[in-house]
Amino acid sequence: MTNLTELKGNWKETKGKLKQQFATLTDDDLLFEEGKQDELVGRLQVKLGKTKEEIHKIISGF
Repeated sequence: MTNLTELKGNWKETKGKLKQQFATLTDDDLLFEEGKQDELVGRLQVKLGKTKEEIHKIISGF
């Protein structure tokens, strides 16, 4: 995943792109809290049925 500072700075834009690409995602699914990145990835894994590596690749692709 991109470094944490970049991710936090661009999260609103990234969140919007994720919601466009995956219509089933909600704001609660995409809740980003500092220190809880693994929880975010876990929620996305469950919701999208993808591996941790796939989630990291998707997020890094934005």
